[in-house]
Amino acid sequence: MTKPESANDEDVADRLKETRGPGRRLHGAIAHKLGTAILSGQYAPGDVLSGEVAFAEELKVSRSAYREAIQVLTAKGLVASRPKAGTRVLPRDRWNLLDPEVLAWAFAGEPDIEFVRDLFELRAIIEPAAARLAAQRRDKADLKVMKDALAGMRRHTLTTDAGRAADRDFHNAILQATRNHALVVLSASIGAAVHWTTQFKQRSRELPRNPIPDHVRVYDAIAAGEAEAAAEAMGVLVDLALEDTRSSMEN
Repeated sequence: MTKPESANDEDVADRLKETRGPGRRLHGAIAHKLGTAILSGQYAPGDVLSGEVAFAEELKVSRSAYREAIQVLTAKGLVASRPKAGTRVLPRDRWNLLDPEVLAWAFAGEPDIEFVRDLFELRAIIEPAAARLAAQRRDKADLKVMKDALAGMRRHTLTTDAGRAADRDFHNAILQATRNHALVVLSASIGAAVHWTTQFKQRSRELPRNPIPDHVRVYDAIAAGEAEAAAEAMGVLVDLALEDTRSSMEN
């Protein structure tokens, strides 16, 4: 069923005006706003988006920019376009939820608790195993990257973009140290999940505890080559992060 154009398109138009800037390509801004609307539930699976002519006129953008934006959403599994049938939102199980950009769209709004839980369950499966392998296979260069990331987290704290970037670098370094190419492919997705969940759980208040010591315990175990201790420490880190996030969502 097509959503009412006046409500949805005006919302998208307003938000597009807010984010359009000289450093951002127009079709990217359109894709961002439509992606955010889909991930937030404003458009539900099965809904048909407004046609390119109506959309372009409403937002005062070119039809080609709109088409390019739809191509971005199509590549990420969010929509499918068919001649005469229009552009329809696909079922959620078709969405590439691990795409870093899709994760950003999910957290641009208010993600539902099930999605947040899914991300942490994924992290709880992958990251302890990665820490175990990293403890067995890391070299001095890997440890230096992890140590530098920890220093950045301490210096900037996780309340800042720089601190969260260092946090992402820490988790990425562990995946890189596994020497497992299949796991390394996941580094962008895991890094994005770490970044957005960390930012999200601090959106309304400061964390009740300092999470950096949890990261230090993971590093110490990896540096010592203690595989099981590294896996256990990473499991605790992810579990505590989920607790913090749940607490944030309840406030």
